Amino acid sequence: MEDGPPQDGPAEDEGHDAPGIRRGGPVLPRDLWARPGAVTRRRALALGAGGAALLAAGGAGVLGARSGGSRAAARTARPSAPFDPDTARAVLANRSRAVAAGDRTAFLATVSSAPAAFQDAQARLYDNLRRLPLDGWTERFAGTESANAEGGAAVVRVETRYRLRGFDRGDVARARHLTFAPRSGAWTVVGDGSALGYHDDAEIWDAGPLSVVRGRAGLVVGDGGGLKGIAERLDAAVPVVTGVVGKGWAQRAVALVPADERLAASLAGPDESLGQIAALATVAPSAGGGRGEDRVIVSPGTFGRLNELGRTVVLTHELTHVATGGATDHTTPLWLIEGFADYVGYKHAKVSVRSAASELRRELRSGRVPSALPTAADFAGSSDHLSQAYQESWLACRMVAGRYGEATLVRLYRAAGRASEAAALRSVLGLTRDRFVALWRDYLKKELT
Repeated sequence: MEDGPPQDGPAEDEGHDAPGIRRGGPVLPRDLWARPGAVTRRRALALGAGGAALLAAGGAGVLGARSGGSRAAARTARPSAPFDPDTARAVLANRSRAVAAGDRTAFLATVSSAPAAFQDAQARLYDNLRRLPLDGWTERFAGTESANAEGGAAVVRVETRYRLRGFDRGDVARARHLTFAPRSGAWTVVGDGSALGYHDDAEIWDAGPLSVVRGRAGLVVGDGGGLKGIAERLDAAVPVVTGVVGKGWAQRAVALVPADERLAASLAGPDESLGQIAALATVAPSAGGGRGEDRVIVSPGTFGRLNELGRTVVLTHELTHVATGGATDHTTPLWLIEGFADYVGYKHAKVSVRSAASELRRELRSGRVPSALPTAADFAGSSDHLSQAYQESWLACRMVAGRYGEATLVRLYRAAGRASEAAALRSVLGLTRDRFVALWRDYLKKELT
């Protein structure tokens, strides 16, 4: 006789949690790599609202290099009148109107006194903005960071707001910086803020010339390769994810695919490094303090090393995080967050359990059977148990779906966001935590030895 309740019908559609940095994806088996040498696609995970804690090259270096900012731009004669924020507001309004109207000349006129490198960067920015399906793009004065520094320059903090038509429900807000300096008696834009140590939030328009591919359910933007294939995989993944979690999510996604890995890391969030990560689901912050807008960041180098099946698993896994809200309740255990996404990611993958959990299988065959479910520490980038943590978590969720039904697994996932792990296991499966662990250990031995 099975423990706990019998298999249930389909779970109810429910909304998902508040926004936050989403969790990453599976440590893929060798079978899913097109070329050897790749180890994992997720080396560290966030344990709080601050997002994933990884060894990262921040966006400042990338954006500074692309912007052409320099200290020379900040050094100029002191103006006869002090900096007036209203001057910046007027220039920013002109830039916003120029983008909306498609007036490239007017946009570049706002930087006509800047060094050539910065003018070139601004031309690329404008061209990329015009390629995006924007439903609004504005720059707003958000404060003066420093005035009359470095020979009279003023660094202005700018709030950039935008919305991607057909995908974003609200405006995204990003912090940028522009340096104003006096030229011929007037204050004008001469650079960004990097020369004086101010760092911008990264955005996909900081990439090289953008391409945009729109599928039935996905918008893929970037200067990297394989955009059409990513759009096709997102289209295919949406019904797979919806078939498990229900229709109570947007059923669409935006994927950003920069060719520059440093930019990809910056897009993923502060202190991110995507050196061995194929993709990461995250949230772009809302201008109004709401839930934010979902983004899937594709890491160009690592994603390119996956074979066709591996790419499908990765994107389906990340889309599951998007659909479920990434369990940002700080209650759902990490093994269930990642195991559930892996369960959906592998749902239609033609790869054997023993192959997908090869590292864990080797441990079991040598007599080392895990005694407890993975903890948050097991998912840390420095963990020697990272691959096994993903595999153990996936098989725990696979066991639940196999014994009690997929709908029950979904209910367990949702219940764990509202109550403790032990309470969720008891209410949904009728099991104590110790009993659940014992069943799971037996399942591992049955499936892998």
